[in-house]
Amino acid sequence: MEIDYSPAVKQALEAGVPVVALESTIISHGFPYPKNIELAAKMEEIILAEGAVPATIAIIKGRIKCGLTEDELELLATSDDVLKCSVRDLPVAVGGGKTGATTVASTSYIAELAGIRVFATGGIGGVHRAEEGGGGFDVSADLLELSRSNVVVVAAGAKSILDLPATLEVLESYSVPVIGYKTDTFPAFHSISSGLPVPASVSNMEELSQIACMHFKLGLPSGMLVCNPIPAEYAMDNAEVDALVEKARQAAVDAGAKGAAITPYILGALNRLSNGKTSEVNMALALNNGKIAAQLAVHLLSQLEKD
Repeated sequence: MEIDYSPAVKQALEAGVPVVALESTIISHGFPYPKNIELAAKMEEIILAEGAVPATIAIIKGRIKCGLTEDELELLATSDDVLKCSVRDLPVAVGGGKTGATTVASTSYIAELAGIRVFATGGIGGVHRAEEGGGGFDVSADLLELSRSNVVVVAAGAKSILDLPATLEVLESYSVPVIGYKTDTFPAFHSISSGLPVPASVSNMEELSQIACMHFKLGLPSGMLVCNPIPAEYAMDNAEVDALVEKARQAAVDAGAKGAAITPYILGALNRLSNGKTSEVNMALALNNGKIAAQLAVHLLSQLEKD
């Protein structure tokens, strides 16, 4: 599959400089303009400051892009007809010459093809709660792609609107390593902890990079999920989040939102109900994940070279 690399990303990959992949749905569907373009710029600045090169991935007029120009970022941030592209949507977007933003699943898929080992996002998708109308069978493609794209994904757990115990069970069934970074519980996106234990945890970046290095050396076919909780100063109280989620989920049910429309609807409702607080928290955790992912990319490259 042909990929268009930005000069900076192409040079970094050829020179063996650490690169961090970034999704683009957070730009097109996660925040309103101009917050979305501010987040994109800050994510790239943080990654560069840690010694890695950011590679935001998207489909621009039918071309797969790995590293975007300012004009391309602006297009994603302002256009009303940007497709939300999971892996299944790539043929439609690319073959149809369309512009699309990549999800966790499609970003992971393209990152592996591009030779990028580390990917930073906000939170992964997961298993939706049965009461939302999915009957317990509405499972994000993010989980399946984590089982087959050989990339380390750094996230603040799964979005707190989801069935987190079921999400962890699916990840176990798919043999995806789940590692807590400075935590022994699964983060709950807006909150530091869900109270659910993670299978393994590490206390520092050296330990994390050693485990990630071994993951690649063993030739395992899956990705790896690194759970990085939101910093305490930005975290919301679990009870506060639960109350907001309950109201937002009921609003989604009443509106008949289903499938791919559920998550954006509920997140939008959360933002309204919290007077914008959840969006600010979302931005803070995404930036923190970018920082940790960049540090991991740098340490992982050093570890792979040393071994």
